[in-house]
Amino acid sequence: MSVSSLEADRQSRRRSPSLLMLVAMSMVAPVSMNMYLPSMSAMARSFQTSAGMIQLTMSLFFASVALAQIVTGPLSDRFGRRPVAIGGMVLFCIGSTLCLLAPSVEFLIVARMVQAAGGCTGLVLSRAIVRDLYERDKAASMLGYVTMGMAVGPMSAPLIGGVLQTGFGWQGSFYFMLTMGLVVLTLALRFLPETHHQRASGFSLPKLAGSYRELVRQPLFRSYALAVMFTSSVYFAYLGGTPFLAAGRLAMSAQVMGLYFMSIALGYMLGNFLSGRYAQRIGSLRMVMVGSFLPVVAVIALAVFAGIDFYHPLTLFGPMFFIGFGNGLCLPSAISGAVSVRPDLAGAASGLVGSLQMGLGALSSALVAHMLSGPPFADSAWPMVIVMGLCVLLTWVSVYRIAQLEPR
Repeated sequence: MSVSSLEADRQSRRRSPSLLMLVAMSMVAPVSMNMYLPSMSAMARSFQTSAGMIQLTMSLFFASVALAQIVTGPLSDRFGRRPVAIGGMVLFCIGSTLCLLAPSVEFLIVARMVQAAGGCTGLVLSRAIVRDLYERDKAASMLGYVTMGMAVGPMSAPLIGGVLQTGFGWQGSFYFMLTMGLVVLTLALRFLPETHHQRASGFSLPKLAGSYRELVRQPLFRSYALAVMFTSSVYFAYLGGTPFLAAGRLAMSAQVMGLYFMSIALGYMLGNFLSGRYAQRIGSLRMVMVGSFLPVVAVIALAVFAGIDFYHPLTLFGPMFFIGFGNGLCLPSAISGAVSVRPDLAGAASGLVGSLQMGLGALSSALVAHMLSGPPFADSAWPMVIVMGLCVLLTWVSVYRIAQLEPR
C-alpha cells in the first residue's frame, strides 16, 4: 500500500463515528418504546381511558417510526447522514416535551408519534453509516456489536421506568426520554462526522418512489426484508399483550415487571454479541437460519403453558429469552443482507426495511391488544401465541427463499 493510500486510510478512520456514537443514536427509539411499559396501567387510570387507547401510544409509535423511515433513509442519501441525524434528534426532543405537556390521551398519542418520527433517525442512520464504512459480512459483525451495545438501554429501560413510575408517576419516564434526547443531540453535534459522500443527485417524490421500486424489484432484497419483518413481529406481538397480562393476571408491580422485561433484552444482547463475533466468519445466511429457529422454542413453550392455563412470571417471561436471542442472531445479518443488495441505495434500503419492520410490528402489537380486550381471549396468552406462531412460520418461508437466492 502506498504512503498516500495509508494516509487516506488514516484520515478515513479519523472521520469515522465511534461505536459509542452509533450505539447512542440507535438506542433512542428502543428505549422510548420500552421504558414506559410498567406505567401503562397507571397511565390508563391517570387519563381515565381504556387499555386499548393506551396501547395506541405504543402501536402508533411503531407506525410513526415505520412511516418516517420511508423518508429518512432517502433524505440521508441526498443530504448526508449528519444533518438528518441532528434534525431527527431535535424532533425527538420536541415530541418528548409535548408528551410531558399532554392534557389528554389523544394529545399524548400524537406527541408519541412526533417523538417516534424523530427517534427513528438513529435506527436508520446507524445501519446506513455502518454500510457506508464496511462490506456486507463485516457490516453484519459491526451491526451485531452496535445492537449489542444498544440492547443495554432497552434491557434496563423497563426497570428504570418501573422505578420512575414508583417515584414520579408516569411522567418520570418521559422526563428521562427528554434528557436522553438532549444528550444524544449534543453528542451528535460534537462527534458525528459525515460518512456518505456520494450523494444522490436530487430529492423528490418520483425519485423516492423510483429508489424503492428498484429495491422491491430485487428478489433477494424482498426476502431479507420479509425475514426482518416477520421475526421482529414475534417480539412486537409479545409486547402487545405481556404488560396487561402481567399487571392483570399476575398482579405484578411496575418495578417487578420492569425487572422481568430484562430477560428478552439479555437474550438479544447475547445474540448480538455472537453476531458481532462470528457473522463475518461463518456468513450471514447461517446466522439468519439459526436465529430464525430459536423463536419456535418460545412459541411452543407459551402454547403449552397457555394450554394448561398455568401463568407464572417465569412462564410468561422465560420463553422470551429465546425470542431475544434469536433476534440478536438473525437481525444484524438479515439487515446487512438487505442494505447490501444495492449499496448505492443503502439509506433507502435501511429506511424501507425499518419501515416494514415497524409497520408490521405495530399491526401485530395492536392485533394482540385488541384480541386481549374481550372474549374469547380476554386475560389469556393465546392472542400472543397465535400471532407469534404465524410470524414464525412466515419467517421460515422468507429464510427458505433467501437460501435459494443467495449465491453459492
